[in-house]
Amino acid sequence: MDTHVFAAVLIAALLHAGWNSVVKVGLDRVSTVLLLALVQALIELPLLPFVPMPASAAWPWIATAALLHAGYKLFLVQAYAHADLSQVYPLARGTAPLVVTLVSVMALGADPGDAGLAAIGAISAGVLLMAAKGSSAGRMRGAALFFALGTAGFTAGYTLVDGVGARVAGTPSGFILWMVVGDAALMALWAAVTRGAAAFPALLPAWRTGLAAGAMSLGSYWIAVWAFTQAPLALVAALRESSILFATLIAAIVLREPVSRWRWTSAALIAGGVAIMKT
Repeated sequence: MDTHVFAAVLIAALLHAGWNSVVKVGLDRVSTVLLLALVQALIELPLLPFVPMPASAAWPWIATAALLHAGYKLFLVQAYAHADLSQVYPLARGTAPLVVTLVSVMALGADPGDAGLAAIGAISAGVLLMAAKGSSAGRMRGAALFFALGTAGFTAGYTLVDGVGARVAGTPSGFILWMVVGDAALMALWAAVTRGAAAFPALLPAWRTGLAAGAMSLGSYWIAVWAFTQAPLALVAALRESSILFATLIAAIVLREPVSRWRWTSAALIAGGVAIMKT
């Protein structure tokens, strides 16, 4: 991975940790993910006239990516309804790079190399260790485990579709912006059907925080999809999970939250994987 791509993905990971740290907007989780989807669409709509149109062959990929991103959000909300964030988030994120690597190697003919595989393994091991030891809520079972692993499946799915689709589109920016439109439309339709028109005015009190979180989320995603066209999918997917390393540092330094030795051990494994990837 070239240095500028490596640095960009780390910035994307930092932005991802940043929006997760400010997303406590006082809304329920369904409203929160709806707010993020709508804010991202509002930010990027004025940019659409200034980016190239995706190639016609990319539209099925864009539609599929929008469906997967919406499914990811809905499964994530259900996972959080059944288990702690400290359990769900690492499991959902740590499993995805392993699936992406397996599919990339077996179906796409990718070859991450020995160092790449070691880096992916270290980062995923760090994230999964945090899932296993980072919470005092006990082991996940039943619906909690189902929705957490389902979220991981959606994460791996949209990562693969984003990576291939952006290359087919010939314009990562065009792919990203139109996908965000589709994602927001699907989330708005889902909210209207399940919660009615009242779902939208309920978002207004949190619009300022939602704007900041949405901007960081869109920036993180934009960088990541661009990186998919510059480097192997498996490496980018794993490096993105260094967001959990940044989240741990934000929790300890900025938010002054207690950080267990298991979280520090996990963070060290993730940092080691990042170092291996750049050697």
